Amino acid sequence: MPVAVLRRAARETLSGLPREFWWLWTSTLVNRLGAFVATFMALYLTLDRGYSASYAGLVASLHGLGGVVSSLGGGVMADRLGRRPTMLIAQTSTAASVALLGFMEHPVAIAGVAFLVGMASNASRPAVQAMMADIVRPEDRVRAFSLNYWAINLGFAVSSAGAGFIAEVSYRAGFLLEAGMTFVCAIVVFLKLPESRPEQTDKGGDDSDKVGLGTVLRDGRFMSVVGLSFLVALVFQQGAVGLPVAMGAAGFTAADYGMAIAVNGVLIVALQIPVTRFIEHRDARRLLVISSVLAGYGFGLTAFAGSVGVFALTVCVWTLAEIVNAPTQTGLVVRLSPTHGRGRYQGMYTLSWAVASLVAPLMSGLVIDRLGAEWLWGMCAVVGTAAGLGYGLLMRRLPDETPAPAAERTAAAPAKPEVSTA
Repeated sequence: MPVAVLRRAARETLSGLPREFWWLWTSTLVNRLGAFVATFMALYLTLDRGYSASYAGLVASLHGLGGVVSSLGGGVMADRLGRRPTMLIAQTSTAASVALLGFMEHPVAIAGVAFLVGMASNASRPAVQAMMADIVRPEDRVRAFSLNYWAINLGFAVSSAGAGFIAEVSYRAGFLLEAGMTFVCAIVVFLKLPESRPEQTDKGGDDSDKVGLGTVLRDGRFMSVVGLSFLVALVFQQGAVGLPVAMGAAGFTAADYGMAIAVNGVLIVALQIPVTRFIEHRDARRLLVISSVLAGYGFGLTAFAGSVGVFALTVCVWTLAEIVNAPTQTGLVVRLSPTHGRGRYQGMYTLSWAVASLVAPLMSGLVIDRLGAEWLWGMCAVVGTAAGLGYGLLMRRLPDETPAPAAERTAAAPAKPEVSTA
């Protein structure tokens, strides 16, 4: 009986999605399996090259700044050039810049190329999300975004473990491996993914043909979502920036932090798919409110942690919020985006996370140094609560759009997505 239940669950989770989605999913997985630079840049600069921690922080900031710049640029390219050309340009540029970074010797050259890597690697994200929205039916989008998020975390978990062994042999080999894997992604896109950008018709009177960055900025409801996304991202970023600093200040080792944060990846890989099956039929309004508050108080509970086990328990709390928030939030962005402006809208949404990745380290450092870690965790609880209230107020003005149950989707004949071959 359990085997039959598992088979039915797998069928309901995986069925009904178009073939193009699975090639896009495969490209994402391969990309994350080769991740090396973002994970080991600081160790490479300080341990292998002998640079200071301040210089390593500067390079990391420049890498993040590149992502901020390309968030909007990648979104505009996805709408103007198309999803497929944007991904090809971004992935080939990433492969070339990552390989080049492994051979840079001068500190200025390393910093400059790190900026290019951050810009190139982030440019494809709006196009990937826009293509996913193009080819997947509305009722399946939360499930599709969740599966893609699961692939990201599965690839990251595997690559982090494998890259550690590679780094012991040669950091340069890690850079070249990431370059090679990214180039494989570009090959998959070139051979298997057709262009999905919707054709623009009725050019004389269709407002969707006139979408520009100004349109996005004037969309008050969507920009409110971007602002709330920034608040949530600030909270989630503390798992990578505030938590290790606070644990170190409390006398815990890097290995202790590694054990605690490993819970995040393990839970996402184990629970993302079953949790998605539970939430995809639920009201997105409640899910965003609950996940925002849960994230805030999950980090807030860190103030009471005094052992690795308790730290791990707090990670469990905010990881559950992350599992719920990520696909629901991305689905909301698609829901609010006009068809011919999905790239720009996704670019602005990606920008909120990129900016948060720049602000969070500065915020956590200042708060911990001036006030103490307990204040940081209290601020996380306040910010998460504010984001939850914001979602509650904003989403009251949106019509309910709850997807059909999985059984109804399975019974219905799957509609073939409209995908051009241009």
